[in-house]
Amino acid sequence: MHLTLKLLARTGLRSLIIPKMGCQSRASTYLFWFSNEHSNFRLAELEALFQYFQFDRAILDKRKTNGPFILMDFPDESGPKKLMSRTVLAHSCYELWASGDLLEDLHESMKQNLDLVEPFVNDSFQVRVDTYGKTIQHSEKLPLIETFEYMPLEGKVDLKTPELSLHLIQFYGIDPNRIPEKPYHQYFGRWLVDGQRKLVSKINLKERKFIGNTSMDPLLSLLMANLALVKPNDIVLDPFVGTGSLLVAAALMDAYVVGNDIDYLMLHAKTSSSRARQKKRASDESVRANLRQYGVEDRYLDVVVADTSRPMWKHDFRFDAIITDPPYGIREPTERIGTHRQPAGFKIKEEHLALHIPSKISYTLQDIFSDLLNYSARSLQIGGRVVLWMPISRTEYDQNKLPRNPALALVSNCEQTLTSTASRRLLVYEKIKEPTESCITELDGSALMYRFKFFEVDPASPRKTRKEKSVLEFGRSSKRGQQQPS
Repeated sequence: MHLTLKLLARTGLRSLIIPKMGCQSRASTYLFWFSNEHSNFRLAELEALFQYFQFDRAILDKRKTNGPFILMDFPDESGPKKLMSRTVLAHSCYELWASGDLLEDLHESMKQNLDLVEPFVNDSFQVRVDTYGKTIQHSEKLPLIETFEYMPLEGKVDLKTPELSLHLIQFYGIDPNRIPEKPYHQYFGRWLVDGQRKLVSKINLKERKFIGNTSMDPLLSLLMANLALVKPNDIVLDPFVGTGSLLVAAALMDAYVVGNDIDYLMLHAKTSSSRARQKKRASDESVRANLRQYGVEDRYLDVVVADTSRPMWKHDFRFDAIITDPPYGIREPTERIGTHRQPAGFKIKEEHLALHIPSKISYTLQDIFSDLLNYSARSLQIGGRVVLWMPISRTEYDQNKLPRNPALALVSNCEQTLTSTASRRLLVYEKIKEPTESCITELDGSALMYRFKFFEVDPASPRKTRKEKSVLEFGRSSKRGQQQPS
């Protein structure tokens, strides 16, 4: 017995008919209810998880989408349960028993499939009404629940911890300004399992020990770990580690984590606190403290102060995944070790090395992404992934301008819109072969969102006017609050 979808009378999905086929095994349709957040990333996460769990890709290709709902056929419930054990974008999953544009259609479909209820006849149960796109009162839900009185359920009603939870889901569309009187479509089925949305709440930034101005959103951190196919006992690197948000996500998936960053003050929690009304950081703030807070300190290898443009790791060492959010030069500086004052090849005398603090020079976005992909091509395992964010000018974006490396295949490209002119792309590359000397990253930097494109300085701004006036009067700019010599 298998599930088929029939189009009836009017346009759209009218009702779900499950034909009788005796005792023959059948696939079941499962409804995945996704969050409103980051809808552009849903398919990318599903594709990654299908590869992670080695599911038949045909199941995903035959999916049916209706607003926040995605319907897929699986041989049994083990597949959906595995998906929900990792997804952070889906709220919950249901075994679909019936559906229809009208409630009458749904009941007609359900009455043809009462055999689905047989395994749960004696279980305690509840029937709930959930809506998307419209809020209805409890008094409106009760009559809807009572329409299912024909269901052959003999167990006790339990509204707190039922063994069987049945849900009528009404879809009122995605336009909050055009809410219809009646739902566009309705689904009915058995709740199976929830996704990992609670994990997002668990690692929220508000309660995290160590955060900074650019700490990655917890949901996006976990999403990046999923896209990187992070699995238990992997070794995961973040070469622009900052406060370690991405390492937290990977460690929660039982991977070993390591990172580096050129910012000594950040890694040692010596920068100003980014929390409101907190001037100084606590003495015990660190990336390691974050992992300790979430019970995954045993996954922590180390974080070190190092220049990503000059990788310090052994050439023959291989990482399983690299997940990172490079600095864009907008909220954090882009720097690397270097100097404009000394000739190329200049070396510090050995007696000065112990106390020497290397100078830094600007690290262009084009160089950052070129170096990152070149290093990923060399240091990843075959099949390993690098997941990164790239700031893009929307008016100049062209997929052909994205970084290309012969040893890496671009497998996912999703956009997160920031403003009408700026966005950032979450890019996922997979290593397909070992690089040769000719495997150099090519990148057209014209589409990158540089600081001067993101911010337009007002020519009459007080800061600029004050600086220009100071230069005219004293030959150099003055700092606010400091008296210049007369």
